[in-house]
Amino acid sequence: MNQSPPTLTSTPRRILPAIRRLDEGWTVAAVDGAGVPAEVRGSIVAATVPGSVHTDLLAAGLIPDPYLDSNERQLAWIGLADWRYTTTFAWQPADSTKTELNFAGLDTVADIALNGHPVGQTRNMHRSYRFDVRALLRSGLNELTVTFRSPIRHADAASLELGYRPHVNHHPYNAIRKMACSFGWDWGIDTSSSGMWRPVTLESWSTARLATVRPIATVDASDGLITVHVDVARASDAAVTVAASVAGLDTEVELAAGATHAELSLRIGDVALWWPRGYGEQPLYDLAVTLRSGDTILDEANKPIGFRTVELDITPDAAGTPFTIVINGQPVFVRGANWIPDDAFPHRVDRARYRDRLEQAEFANINLLRIWGGGIFESDDFYELCDERGMLTWQDFLLACAAYSEEQPLWDEMQAEARENVTRLAAHPSLVVLNGNNENIWGYEDWNWKLRLDGKTWGAGYYYELFPAIVAELAPHVGYTPGSPFSPAVDGDVDAHVPNDPSHGTMHIWDIWNQRDYPNYLDYRPRFVAEFGWQGPPTWSTMTESISDAPLTPESPGMVVHQKAALGNAKLTDGLLAHFALPNTIEDWHWAMSLNQANAISTAVDHLRSLQPHCMGSIVWQLNDCWPVTSWAAVDGYGRPKPLLYALRHAYADRLVTLQKRDGAFAAVAVNDSADTWTGALTVQRLSFAGTILAEHTEQVTLAPRSTATVPLPAAVASATDAAAELLQAELTGVRAHRFFAEPRDTALHVPDLATSLERVSGGYRLTVTANALVRDLALLVDQVDPAAGVTDMLVTLLPGEHVTFDITSQAELTAADLSCPLVLRSANQLVALG
Repeated sequence: MNQSPPTLTSTPRRILPAIRRLDEGWTVAAVDGAGVPAEVRGSIVAATVPGSVHTDLLAAGLIPDPYLDSNERQLAWIGLADWRYTTTFAWQPADSTKTELNFAGLDTVADIALNGHPVGQTRNMHRSYRFDVRALLRSGLNELTVTFRSPIRHADAASLELGYRPHVNHHPYNAIRKMACSFGWDWGIDTSSSGMWRPVTLESWSTARLATVRPIATVDASDGLITVHVDVARASDAAVTVAASVAGLDTEVELAAGATHAELSLRIGDVALWWPRGYGEQPLYDLAVTLRSGDTILDEANKPIGFRTVELDITPDAAGTPFTIVINGQPVFVRGANWIPDDAFPHRVDRARYRDRLEQAEFANINLLRIWGGGIFESDDFYELCDERGMLTWQDFLLACAAYSEEQPLWDEMQAEARENVTRLAAHPSLVVLNGNNENIWGYEDWNWKLRLDGKTWGAGYYYELFPAIVAELAPHVGYTPGSPFSPAVDGDVDAHVPNDPSHGTMHIWDIWNQRDYPNYLDYRPRFVAEFGWQGPPTWSTMTESISDAPLTPESPGMVVHQKAALGNAKLTDGLLAHFALPNTIEDWHWAMSLNQANAISTAVDHLRSLQPHCMGSIVWQLNDCWPVTSWAAVDGYGRPKPLLYALRHAYADRLVTLQKRDGAFAAVAVNDSADTWTGALTVQRLSFAGTILAEHTEQVTLAPRSTATVPLPAAVASATDAAAELLQAELTGVRAHRFFAEPRDTALHVPDLATSLERVSGGYRLTVTANALVRDLALLVDQVDPAAGVTDMLVTLLPGEHVTFDITSQAELTAADLSCPLVLRSANQLVALG
């Protein structure tokens, strides 16, 4: 092995695998299913690959849009039917000795045939399949069929074969390796669809090809170390050479006849480190791997790589067990959000849509996305964009809210999908956590699963044996946790702490949304919170585009279909009444629930950040939605930001000032998550609603990078004389916080007295709003007048005489009257006035 460029006797020939997309000419037809309507049963429908049955039938005009009104219920027959996809393609023999069909993603239970001959059967949406079909191909036209069996019927039958195991929702999704939320979730539509959701290709090659290329990039002092693991598929036993090149360095290794694995190592001096966003730059190095036979290049692969180290600090301390993600030796406070599939039909999510969603995450100052375990192993597009942007990623293995059989055939399927996806994702520097499951260890201990399982396996073998062994082998530079929530083992004892213990590891906080009001977030002193959330409706334009109820009410038929949480509307009401009276119009209801969602999450995030470094992570449930629905998301199912996204932008800002209770009295807490020292005069004032200063305290503070400072307040400032008409304001170098002494409905807020001026600017408008009296949580719901519009800020509190400028992107013709309409220019004051 050497680290100098290899010497070739002549310019190399390139005979790369011939890869042909089989994405044209497909049709789909129902082949079994008693509930299939007559107009569909006899139809042969043009199909799209990648695609799904639902989207093909929709494009053909044979079904209504499942996202609209109560159409979901009308389309339940689709998941109970079998479907056959068919195409023909021309083929002629060539010089290649191998020809393979490669299915990058089949959803889910499929029988494949070529020219009437069986090719194979598949039972797993989360892995790819490759079949040698050279012997089945014929000169001229060839017919390829993929027959999908009903996922609902298959899951039901498999649940009987494997034995009942507890799960949430209404289908036994834990008996089939299909995206769990395909069967519906407490925010998701039940499609139970089928189809080829990733590309299909025909690949021809000779001698050998690259099967997998798995770079492992680590750091040693100032040097970057890279080990490239290469697996080679062979059509002959000829000797071949594998070469790797990065940063001007080259190395190669010759594989003897029949050998199929190579490891190549390189050391890069003074390597530039990859950092999370907000902590440094994201330099990526281009790795090139080639496979040669003599002077002929048989195959090649190119991967961008980044050099960084990851540690999960779970060293016990006096307060319990922390959970801190450490990158390049730097502890990172996680300002995160959970990520679900961005569409119920994941094939519709392209690179541009991923980019849009990541830009929204960045707008909200998010630095980590957790890919939840009831969805998918996210795409290469997603991970490449995260690498480029410094967005940390945490990928769950795909087991969620259920007990899972450890018997065959499920064990082998879990192993195959885990190995394939860890191999595929290992090179991405953004990937810092691989997590064994979502809530399954917690469910086993606390949700009465032990009784229902009656001694059956439930998944422990995956979380404590299979997955950690795979990660240690294939991605040793990525952190691993058995589950979320996760309480670290003590001296090897995984049962030393109960799951979801606030003092140990990660936790999920769901009793607040389900049972208690959001101020109770302040009762928790967790080490790391990987899930917590509060519901709110989608934006007004999304809600009214997807639901045509007349009259539209919170409980009208379409609204109920688009509310999937158990007792969801009752919990929305219960969670509102302590803060605002329940409105009587749908417009006011929509605004009240949207604002309450934003206030709930702001309360939690401000609190968790103020606990740093005791608490080192906040991952909100959830960033995005997969269809238009009332949910916990900050971005709705049509990609529009809800007020919650703006609340996160404020609460996750690099520099934050918040007013919190400490020892029974208010204190000002400054949080500096930036790389620079923060110095200035921290001033806290007790103000009347008229803006009069009633008491004041100023203290000089200096915050080192990534630190917090707590300033206790004297009683004269911290205690109100008239709780209904006073508030606290804290400010440090222009960063502000407000804290009211009473809930909004118990205060003297009045209908807002606002003056507005509108200016036309490039790309849209600039609206300046001046408050002639105190206005709380001022928001501009621009989608009400232009569904395509955007606005730079929201949820601003103004004292009398203060103003704020909203920059609006819009191509529509808008007027000052449009934008100052009380249904568009919103505030908490309006809701108080209703009461």
